[in-house]
Amino acid sequence: MLETRTEHDLLGDREVPADSYWGIHTLRAMENFPITGRTIATNPHLIRGIAYVKWAAASANEKLGILDGPRAEAISQACKEIVDGRWHEQFVVDVIQGGAGTSTNMNANEVIANRALEILGHQRGDYERLHPNEHVNLSQSTNDVYPTAVNISTIFAIEGLLDALRVLQNAFTTKSLEFADTVKMGRTQLQDAVPMTLGQEFGTYAVMIEEDRARLAEAALLVHEINLGATAIGTGLNAPAGYAEVACSDLGALTGLPLVLATDLVEATQDVGQFVHLSGVLKRVAVKLSKVCNDLRLLSSGPRAGLNEINLPPVQAGSSIMPGKVNPVIPEVLNQVAYEVIGNDVTITMAAESGQLQLNAFEPIIVHSLSEGMRHLGAACRILADRCVLGITANTELLRARVEDSIGLVTALNPYIGYTASTRIAQEALISGRRVADLVIEAGLLDREELDRLLSPEHLANLRVAGEKPHATAVVEEV
Repeated sequence: MLETRTEHDLLGDREVPADSYWGIHTLRAMENFPITGRTIATNPHLIRGIAYVKWAAASANEKLGILDGPRAEAISQACKEIVDGRWHEQFVVDVIQGGAGTSTNMNANEVIANRALEILGHQRGDYERLHPNEHVNLSQSTNDVYPTAVNISTIFAIEGLLDALRVLQNAFTTKSLEFADTVKMGRTQLQDAVPMTLGQEFGTYAVMIEEDRARLAEAALLVHEINLGATAIGTGLNAPAGYAEVACSDLGALTGLPLVLATDLVEATQDVGQFVHLSGVLKRVAVKLSKVCNDLRLLSSGPRAGLNEINLPPVQAGSSIMPGKVNPVIPEVLNQVAYEVIGNDVTITMAAESGQLQLNAFEPIIVHSLSEGMRHLGAACRILADRCVLGITANTELLRARVEDSIGLVTALNPYIGYTASTRIAQEALISGRRVADLVIEAGLLDREELDRLLSPEHLANLRVAGEKPHATAVVEEV
C-alpha cells in the first residue's frame, strides 16, 4: 500500500503521499480543480517566478531579523533548486483554478517547505520545525506573491517571443536581399497595380516584424512594476517596515531584472491593466503575422491554376486522395496560432474587467492565456522561418512575364508619354491582348533604349539608386 503522512488544515486531517513534497492544501486544490488536465508545471516560467519570489522573501525576512539564518538558508537553497529546474513535477495544481492563485502559492509553500526540511535533516511534513505558511510564506500573501511571480514569468515569456520574432525577421530580411532584383506586379484589392520587386515585398514583412518587436519590448516595461510587500490588499499588513523595498531589491538582484516597486501598492494589487495592454500588443503581432501568412499562401497558390509567384518548400504530402498535392501547412499553422492569440485577448479582457474591489481573482486564466499564446506564437515563428521562409524560391521568369504582359505597366510610363497616350495604350492593350511595350514602340512614343531603361528593375520598383535594396534592413544581431 502507498505510504502516507497525515497533514492538517482548517477543514481537518487528510492523508497525503509520504514521498510527495506537496501537502494538504495542494491535495485539496487537485480535488477541487480537475479542469484542464494540465498542471502549473507546464509553465516553467511561472514556477521559476514564484521560486524567485520566495527566495527574495526569505532573504528579506532574514535581513530584517524575523527569520533565522538556518531556515532562511534552507528555504533559499530549495528555491534555487526550483529555479534551476528541479522539483517542477511537484507543482501539480491545475493551471485554471479558483482563489486568485492561492492554490499555486500554497503548492509552492509546501514544496519549498518540505525540501527545506530535508536540507535541514528532517522528515517531510515536520512542519513544527519549518512551516509552509509561518516560514516560507512569512511577510507574504498570495495577493502579492502570485502577481509578482506572474509578472516575472511574463517577462521571461516575452523575452522568448522577442527572440523568435527576431529569427523570423532575419529570415524575411535574407529573402528580401535574395529577391532584390526580381521584378513582379504589385497588387491593390487583388488587382494589378504597379511593378515592384519581390525583395520589396519580403522586406516589408521584415519591417513589420521589426516594428512589432519594438512594441512588444515597450509593453514589457509595464510588467516590471511589482506589488511585492503589498500582502493582502496593498496595505502591507503583517509585513515588517521596510520589507517591500528590501524584498523588491533582492528579487531584482536574484532575477537580474530591473524590477520596480509600485508607488501605490493598493492600486497595483487590484489592477491588471499591464496584461490588458500586453494582450493587445500580442493581438497586433498575431494579426500582422497572420496577414503575412495569408500573403504567402496566396502568392504560392496553384501551382497551375493560382498565382504561382513563389514556391513554398514542400514539407509533407498534402492529401490522402489527391496524389502530388502539397499544401501550405506551415503558414496555416501560424494562422491558427494567431486565431488562438486573438481569442485569448477576449478572455484576458473579460478576466481583467471582472475583478472586484481590492483584488482581481482571475489572474490564473490571464497568465495561462498569455503564456500559452506567447509560447505557441514563438514556436510558430521559428517554424515559419526555418521550415518555410528560408526555403522559398521565386518563379522569376513568370513574374517578369506578368509585368511585361500587365496593363498596369503603363503607369510607370505615364510621366514620359503622358496620361492621354497612356490611357489610349492601356485600352488598346486590353482589347487586343498585346503588350504595352510593343504598342508604345509601334506608336513611336519611346525608342527601344529609353523603354528598356524605364522597364529596368531599378526604375519599375522606383529604386532611386541602382542597386539600392528598399526594406532590406540589416540582419538583427543575436541577443
